[in-house]
Amino acid sequence: MDFAALSDSQLAIAALTLVAVAGTLFTLVMPMFERDGLKARMKSVALEREKLRARERARMATEKGQDSRTALRNQPKQHVKSVVDRLNLKTALADEKTQDKLRMAGFRGVGPLYTFLFARVVAPIVLFAFALFYSFAIMPADMPGITKVSIALFVGGIGVFAPNIYLQNLIAKRQQSIRRAWPDALDLMLICVESGMSIEVAFRKVADEIGIQSVPLAEELTLTNAELSYLQERRQAYLNFAKRTGVDSVKNVTMALVQAERYGTPIGHALRVMSDDIREQRMQEAEKKAAALPPKLTVPMILFFLPVIFCIVLGPAAIKVMAAM
Repeated sequence: MDFAALSDSQLAIAALTLVAVAGTLFTLVMPMFERDGLKARMKSVALEREKLRARERARMATEKGQDSRTALRNQPKQHVKSVVDRLNLKTALADEKTQDKLRMAGFRGVGPLYTFLFARVVAPIVLFAFALFYSFAIMPADMPGITKVSIALFVGGIGVFAPNIYLQNLIAKRQQSIRRAWPDALDLMLICVESGMSIEVAFRKVADEIGIQSVPLAEELTLTNAELSYLQERRQAYLNFAKRTGVDSVKNVTMALVQAERYGTPIGHALRVMSDDIREQRMQEAEKKAAALPPKLTVPMILFFLPVIFCIVLGPAAIKVMAAM
C-alpha cells in the first residue's frame, strides 16, 4: 500500500468534495420522497370523526324508530296546546328562564312547556273548587261562609305556586344526583382521556359506567356526546351541557374544556386539575357539615337527652327521700 498516495492533499480534497456533493444531493432529493405525515394524520382524524357522526345518526334513528312512544311524549296534547295558545300563555307566563328550568329538571321539547303552563292555570282552579266543595260539604255547617270561602281562596293560592315548587324540587333532586356522581365521572373521564381516547369516546364510556350511580348525569353525557357529533362548534356543546345541569362544578369543567379546545392545551391536564379541585371542594363541604353538626344537636340534646339523664341520676335519690318522709 502506498502511504504517500493516501497522504496526498489532492486525494483528500477529492474525497471531501465527493462527500459534500453526496450530502447536497441527499438533502435536495430526499424531501421529494418523504410523505407528509401531518396531513395524513389530519385526514385520518377527519375520517374517524365522520364515521362517529354517521354512527351516532344511525343509532339515534334506530332508537327513534324502535321507541316511538318517547318521541310522542315530547309533543303537547291537543287540548293542552289549544288552551295555552288560546290564552297566549307562552307570552304571558313563559320566558327563556322557564325553558332553562325545564331543561334542568330533565324535561326537553315543546310538550313539557305546554304542560307546565297548562298546570299553572288549571292547578289554582282545581284546588279552589276542591277546597270550596270540601268546606261546604264536610266542614261544620255553623262555620261562617266567609271563612269557608277564605279557606278555599287560600288553597287556590297554593295552587298558583304548586307547579313552580314541584319544578324546583325536581331540579334540586336532579342536581344533587349529578353533584354526587360528578367527581367519579370526572375521574373516569380523566382515565379515558389519558389512555388515548378522544373526548367523544370518553363521554360515551363514562355515560355507560356512571348510569348505575346517576341516571341524569348519564343522560346529559350522552346528549353532549351527540351534540359534539352534530354541532359545528364543540364549544356550544360544552356550554349546553353546563346550562342543562346548572351545577357549578360542571360549569367549571366545561369552561376548562372550552379553554383547552380554544388554545390547544392538553385536555388531560385540565381534567386532572379540575378533578383535584372538585375533590378538595367535596372534602371542604364534608368538613363544613361536620363542623355544623354540634350546634344543630344542641337543641335536641337539651329537649330530649338532658331530661332523661336528670331522671336517671336524680330518680333513685328522689325515691329514697320520698320513702324516708
